[in-house]
Amino acid sequence: MSNDERRVTGGLSVDPVFHDFVESELLPAIGFDSATFWGGIEAIVNDLTPVNRELLRIRDDLQTKIDQWHQARAGSDWQHAEYVEFLTDIGYLKSMDGFPQIETENVDAEIAEIAGPQLVVPVSNARFAINAANARWGSLYDALYGSDVIGAEDGLAQGAEYNPARGAAVIRYATEFLDRTLPLEGISHSDVNAYGLDHTDNGTRFVASQASGDTHDLQKPGQFVGFSEQQKHFGYLFRHHGLYVEIQVDPEHIIGRDATANIADVILEAAVTTIQDCEDSVTAVDAADKVGVYRNWLGLMQGDLKATFTKGGKKSSRILATDRVYTAADGGELVLSGRSLLLVRNVGHLMTTDAVFDREGQEVFEGILDAIITTACAMTDRLREGYQPNSRAGSIYIVKPKMHGPNEVAFTDTLFGRVEQMFELQSDTIKVGIMDEERRTTVNLPACIGAAKNRIVFINTGFLDRTGDEIHTSMHAGPVVLKGTMRQQPWIAAYEDWNVDVGIRCGLPGKAQIGKGMWPKPDKMKQMMDTKQSHPEAGANCSWVPSPTAATLHAMHYHAVDVRRVQTQLARRKQASLEAILKPPLAGTVQFSAEEIQKELNNNAQGILGYVVRWIDHGVGCSKVPDIDDVGLMEDRATLRISSQHIANWLMHKITTKQQVLETFKRMAEVVDKQNEGDASYERMSENFDNSIAFKAACALVFEGADQPNGYTEPLLHQYRRQKKAQLAH
Repeated sequence: MSNDERRVTGGLSVDPVFHDFVESELLPAIGFDSATFWGGIEAIVNDLTPVNRELLRIRDDLQTKIDQWHQARAGSDWQHAEYVEFLTDIGYLKSMDGFPQIETENVDAEIAEIAGPQLVVPVSNARFAINAANARWGSLYDALYGSDVIGAEDGLAQGAEYNPARGAAVIRYATEFLDRTLPLEGISHSDVNAYGLDHTDNGTRFVASQASGDTHDLQKPGQFVGFSEQQKHFGYLFRHHGLYVEIQVDPEHIIGRDATANIADVILEAAVTTIQDCEDSVTAVDAADKVGVYRNWLGLMQGDLKATFTKGGKKSSRILATDRVYTAADGGELVLSGRSLLLVRNVGHLMTTDAVFDREGQEVFEGILDAIITTACAMTDRLREGYQPNSRAGSIYIVKPKMHGPNEVAFTDTLFGRVEQMFELQSDTIKVGIMDEERRTTVNLPACIGAAKNRIVFINTGFLDRTGDEIHTSMHAGPVVLKGTMRQQPWIAAYEDWNVDVGIRCGLPGKAQIGKGMWPKPDKMKQMMDTKQSHPEAGANCSWVPSPTAATLHAMHYHAVDVRRVQTQLARRKQASLEAILKPPLAGTVQFSAEEIQKELNNNAQGILGYVVRWIDHGVGCSKVPDIDDVGLMEDRATLRISSQHIANWLMHKITTKQQVLETFKRMAEVVDKQNEGDASYERMSENFDNSIAFKAACALVFEGADQPNGYTEPLLHQYRRQKKAQLAH
């Protein structure tokens, strides 16, 4: 777009699509003056752009010094004490001055008190965004029936029609869950003939009756909190470990009429919180893309976002769920939000956007614009009617990724403060979630938390980005281990424990979330149920899941584990080893076989291509991508960072060659082409490698990987996606 098509306001040059969105949609929604708005952006951009640039310069400077240190010691034995001293001398590793206590106020219970699943979803996809917001409540029957948690053997397979045998297996599973979570005095829920209510002067009591007429109470009567009644449909509401469970009884329902006590469904409070993502799971490479992201977030905050789509030949639509209304056990009204509490993830400090040019004619930092616009959109939360507000505490929740160390967290704190001043919001209205996914943040985590102690509501760990940064930071130290054995390296276990230990010691329990990373296999729910309970057992009061179904199933883990009790116990354990975290995952004297090398290259190249081809050609930033074994994995941009950095490291240290890598990419392109052959809109890479923008982008991520800032994939992906969009436009 030529400059003369842009809108000039003060010293800013604004893309017309973005300008029109602001003027016709955003500003009317928040009742804000146009001149004040653009002047506020200009002031923040003018003041904070030099600071942002300096932080990026420091990143590059530190990485250069680390590279040179490793290069000077090439071939020498690893000297850990010397390495740690060096990191301290250059300012990479700060001296630890205790554990600053967070002082965050006005935090909603969903974040401060309730432990449960957390969804992460691309806000650019309205349907996904709405489904995630509505995943606060999920049908346990549907989640079990539609997943592999219930096996397909012995006549239990799903089919085109309802399978009563499978349905019975679902009811048995759910009944066992009720026995564990809401146990009755003396009997199992499977022994119940009917549920009912005993209304007394002191309130309403829940009772379970047998066919004999005997009645039984809950072992813990206080778990019963309310009920709803509509003709023959009853809903009995309970609470356990802070999470709600509703038993729905309906003798005329297709399931309820044949089920024990006519239980038509068991509804679980599932995705208590959801991160609506503007970053790794979206492809926002220009102003038009950013407007799509911002418009959906505005719609979520206003409560009027709607998605219309065609599925199975039928046109359907999605809107946000209404609130749930019950009669409380004491006779009053109990209104619960029908939607997950929403956080929004902004981009990091690195990238810029053409939505706005500054007074020097340069693209403004995207993270600065994100902070301003997503906050403005969230201000409409207080104005909407017909729904409870997203934040009943009056806060705005922004997750900030890819920050390197306490100075960058302090910059975010300053940025959010300036945005609050611009919109005349109370100080610390904007809360921050710190993603512990960069090595310099990990090793300085207490200081990072201290830099945002009045705002912080969230820390978490993430294997993919964190490992990508681990590899890039130590790129010149030597070849790294096989990616498949990376999780067994001492640093990763220490990193996971360190995050929890620091979070607990800094006072996050009862005030903020300590989170764990994504379950990547949306079709492997049995495997998730067998393994992901380890996250609440590790002291995490939220953990990422890839779908509403996964959220419903994962919620059972938080009924099995009292996370607050676990955190109290963990506060007494020995702190995780920072020494272990600082030891790079190098292969050392291990010699890889030719078969191991080729298998690793195949796996990495196929994963890169499978994701990149959708990112570049279709603008899809998050999707279920089949791996080399055809297992669908929910992938976002972090997948590329670890895989591309791994190959780049092996190229640097001559474990492989450029020729071998290129040959592998070409063979794996044929595999990916075959995996996508059912997609009529798919463009095959293997038929024209020289002209496939997606194939060239995938190769660039590896062959230019060692030179990318901190190993990030965004600069190259944005470059090639813009090329593809230009090609499609012509």
